Amino acid sequence: MWTMTVDQEGSRRVGDRVEHVLDSLAHDSPLTVAGPRDVVLPFERTVGDEVQAVIADADLVVALALFLIRMGGWTVGIGTGTVDRPLPASSRAGSGTAFIHAREAVEAAKSRQRAVPLAVRGPDPALAAEAEGVLAIIGSVVARRSAAGWAAIDLMSGPEQRRQADIAGLLGISQQAVSARLRAAMWAEEVAARPAAARLLRLAAGLSDDGRSNDDEGATG
Repeated sequence: MWTMTVDQEGSRRVGDRVEHVLDSLAHDSPLTVAGPRDVVLPFERTVGDEVQAVIADADLVVALALFLIRMGGWTVGIGTGTVDRPLPASSRAGSGTAFIHAREAVEAAKSRQRAVPLAVRGPDPALAAEAEGVLAIIGSVVARRSAAGWAAIDLMSGPEQRRQADIAGLLGISQQAVSARLRAAMWAEEVAARPAAARLLRLAAGLSDDGRSNDDEGATG
């Protein structure tokens, strides 16, 4: 499992946006297509302008981290380690090293030296750093993407599985222009890199490449 601790940036300047991000996570994020066992404890406000969740799928962790980076204004900490059993009803009451590492990660992500406000911490610092590095590279692409690029990607990546010719018609541009937007947005590169980030998160959590764990025995990643 992975604990995600997400803290708002500049809340004194822009006001509390926790309810907004919780609504976006519930209705517009990768959580809307998550499997029934992918979310162990859902996102909720923990303290102040911070939200937290426990996720059981590394690919979903990657997708959620990039979703939050795209939103902007949020610092993302991802922690791996153990989650104490029995699980509480709320992540606010959770304990274990995954929660501790998520706290360390979100604090590290606040460094002004980071281009992307994201960090990963876990029991194996080297593997956590590798996962963070790949996620940060993908995140930097996401953070710099133009509105035109997102318009094409949102249509391309939707559940309808549209072709570029269909997207061109919807956007009122040529198919060549759609291809140019997707290239400039580095969409293919992001799709290719996401599995590597998820694999490194699994390894950092002490799991095998296929994601199998001993969660049912109480020791989790």
